[in-house]
Amino acid sequence: MELKDRILQHASALFMRNGIKSVSMDDIATDLAMSKKTLYKAFANKDELVTATMNSHMSRVQGECVRVQAPAANAVEQMLDLAAWADEQFAHVHPSIFYDLRKYHPTAWEAFQHHKNTFILNQITENLQRGVAEGLFRADLDVEVLARLNLAQIDLTFNPEVYPPAQFAPLRVNRVLDDHFLRGVVTMAGYELIERYHQPLATKT
Repeated sequence: MELKDRILQHASALFMRNGIKSVSMDDIATDLAMSKKTLYKAFANKDELVTATMNSHMSRVQGECVRVQAPAANAVEQMLDLAAWADEQFAHVHPSIFYDLRKYHPTAWEAFQHHKNTFILNQITENLQRGVAEGLFRADLDVEVLARLNLAQIDLTFNPEVYPPAQFAPLRVNRVLDDHFLRGVVTMAGYELIERYHQPLATKT
């Protein structure tokens, strides 16, 4: 594995597990069993490393997202599959990740915002449009408004003022919000599919 790829892999794991602010370049070098000098040759500072880690993560996520939803037979199954995949992602994300990005690493935060407001928003919009076309989502949906509402769940899930991490695990919050959103947009035919798939999203962890 190339040196930079190794560093990004280890740094990403540490950031996800412990948050970004609490992980130092010393911690990353120790985890990699390498000298700080070698680490700084690859990345000039922590901000550069965080940005590179975020870009690498988003590239991987986009590929996985497309792969996960491709086999879905309909929009309800597609949304359930994506929700289950998102659960796996949130299960390994430290609650302070987005706060740390926004406050301490504006370049990485802007990259994430662009990813969210283009790629993720497009995936949600296409799913809602597909559901309406299939008769599984209500025909009167304002897709533009609801797509952005669903997108806002990401920020809401990790908002410590609304859902204090000590009381609300992000996985629990995301499951409840996903379940609420999906049941609010489906027709009776869509609701019957939810029941048939037997995938209750709102199970507490």
